[in-house]
Amino acid sequence: MSKDQTKEPIRKKWIWIGLVIIMLGIVPWYFPRGTEVPIILGFPYWALISLFFSLLLCGYLSWLCVSQWNIVEDIEENED
Repeated sequence: MSKDQTKEPIRKKWIWIGLVIIMLGIVPWYFPRGTEVPIILGFPYWALISLFFSLLLCGYLSWLCVSQWNIVEDIEENED
């Protein structure tokens, strides 16, 4: 793997696949129309599912920033 790929995880396909799956989960397009919406703790169940996927997205992006991005500048790397 080249040096540029380790610094730019945007080139890793699995990151994009994870983002697409989570984004598809946030929008409740996959529920059937016209059905009765069950209420759980005062919220429609689709809202709780969207909330879950939103929290999952926050955690995923935070994990990516902490573990995948190398924010050390080239000048700092050459000093070591």
